[in-house]
Amino acid sequence: MENRRDPERILAEIQREEQRQRRGRLKIFLGYASGVGKSAKMFEEGRRRRQRGEDVIVGATQREQSPEINELLPAFEIIPTQSVSGKDVLRMDQILRRRPQVVIIDGLAYDNPTDSRFRHRWQEIDELLQSGISVMTSINLQYIEEMQEEVAGITGKRPTETVPLAFLKKSDDIEVVDAPAQDERLARLREMALLVAAEVVESELRTYLESHHIVENWGIHERILVGITPRSDARTILESGKRNAERFHGDLAVAYVRQSNLAPKDQEALDRNLSIAKELGASIHVIHGNDPVKALIDFARKNGATQIFIGHSQRRGWWQQLLGSPVDRLIDLAEGIDVRVFPQRPVA
Repeated sequence: MENRRDPERILAEIQREEQRQRRGRLKIFLGYASGVGKSAKMFEEGRRRRQRGEDVIVGATQREQSPEINELLPAFEIIPTQSVSGKDVLRMDQILRRRPQVVIIDGLAYDNPTDSRFRHRWQEIDELLQSGISVMTSINLQYIEEMQEEVAGITGKRPTETVPLAFLKKSDDIEVVDAPAQDERLARLREMALLVAAEVVESELRTYLESHHIVENWGIHERILVGITPRSDARTILESGKRNAERFHGDLAVAYVRQSNLAPKDQEALDRNLSIAKELGASIHVIHGNDPVKALIDFARKNGATQIFIGHSQRRGWWQQLLGSPVDRLIDLAEGIDVRVFPQRPVA
């Protein structure tokens, strides 16, 4: 029998493809905290697009702008928001009539008055996309609905306006606006933002593969290995490993190289680290070897680790300055395995 494709299925595929082509493209600039520069980067990209000939306008700005953004705004045609019941509302009718190629909407996580057609700004943006208008917009990590509880645990703040992660996963492009994290709290937020972006990109790739009937055989199971020592404070490293493993549905393992004749204080610190590892559900492995660095790398390769997390004191003795630290050696030997180093003070 001739193997012919179902005409109805062919028609449905054509209609879906046409819809994808008609839909505008969504780019999201994600910041892990206020002040990292996501809005400035978005407007700068808009300026470059205008210089290339694209029809880019501004549909929403923040009430207070940085001097950098104030210098960029005169380059754009602006359809300002209107104030309704104390809320900044998009002028949807004007934007739809104007029909630019791209509209910049600075601030994704806004709610409209209760009697509005759309309760949330992200729903209005979805309508613009459906109308064939591309959108560039911005959001901070704390406004993502599914991330609020974890972020609030770090910052103590929980905004009332949120955007579902499912909407971010509709984006065609997401860019984490990165900036050096000045303390551990910001470093954790930065890491969470990078994980969200990775999850969005993974979702985009899966959608593309499914739409093109490509079998999903591209992935790799994430296996995170945390190396601990008796004299380290491993909680931060272990919690970070746990978050990464959960985000990518991977495994978390903890390994330490057995040392003989540990001092009571070192044994107590080691037991405390292992207790934290058990609390977080990690598998625990004891490694034997005269060369701790080589032993850890051999274990990582044998067990298919994709990332190694380790702590490192900033203090270096003269012998390390001449011969290189264990961390330097580990990074050199870990070819093909990502190594993340967490600066920390040794346990007293």
